[in-house]
Amino acid sequence: MAYRRIEEYDPHTTEALKENYKNILQLLGENSEREGLLKTPERMAKAMQFITQGYEQDAVAILNSARFEEAISEMVIVKDIELYSMCEHHLLPFFGKAHIAYIPNGYITGLSKLARVVDVFARRLQVQERLTTEILDAIKESLNPLGVAVVIEAKHLCMMMRGVSKQNSVTTTSAFHGEFLNNTRTRNEFLKLISSKLS
Repeated sequence: MAYRRIEEYDPHTTEALKENYKNILQLLGENSEREGLLKTPERMAKAMQFITQGYEQDAVAILNSARFEEAISEMVIVKDIELYSMCEHHLLPFFGKAHIAYIPNGYITGLSKLARVVDVFARRLQVQERLTTEILDAIKESLNPLGVAVVIEAKHLCMMMRGVSKQNSVTTTSAFHGEFLNNTRTRNEFLKLISSKLS
């Protein structure tokens, strides 16, 4: 059987959003009935539900679903995790990458789960500062590690397309807990590893 991707959308939410997007197009001076825009309100309704699906997901449950006992205490790093989110102030995208590290304290989690946690919080209306700490807090709650570190680098279309229109600006946020907060050497090792290109 051939692969099929199935997306499900709540029909009531979709219809309500569709009508609102139709009104927005008309308020902007567009003709929502012209060929190119005829299906745009429905597409936008579905797109926004997909982009904000993180509200329906539980990051801690995702981490706990692949939580394993392991007697190791070496740093685990997953870097360059792609992220796409929506700025809650202007409803414009911001995008970039997240770098996550933790030091196990009896438990580890599946590596892909860290990337999924990024998606859970990124797929909500966000500010980058809160996104960074929410990822850290979920890992801390699930694994109770000796330390957690999260760094996010992102470009914001609200700065690039409007306002100051600065095309090359990158915003970096960080959050540290435990050994990464209290031990300068551990924190510096993490920062060095995420900035290096390993082959």
